[in-house]
Amino acid sequence: MNQQTLSAFIWSVADLLRGDYKQSDYGKVILPFTVLRRLDCVLEATKPAVLAELADKTKAGVNPEPFLLRKSGQSFYNTSPLDMKKLVGDP
Repeated sequence: MNQQTLSAFIWSVADLLRGDYKQSDYGKVILPFTVLRRLDCVLEATKPAVLAELADKTKAGVNPEPFLLRKSGQSFYNTSPLDMKKLVGDP
């Protein structure tokens, strides 16, 4: 998906939500959730390995941060067992 298509998609979602939020408020919702979803997608492939590494290093009493960074392959990681798919499915 190129940048123009992605931008059009994001704004189409914003247009759908516009009815549920005041115009001044929906930007406060759309942008944070767009960023959270993007981070979730970036970390999706390595999340199980990061969670397993966290459990191992916590059990061993070792600072897990450098190991988690290596497992995630990014300069950040997420140790929450939740992701957007689980949150959407949870009432």
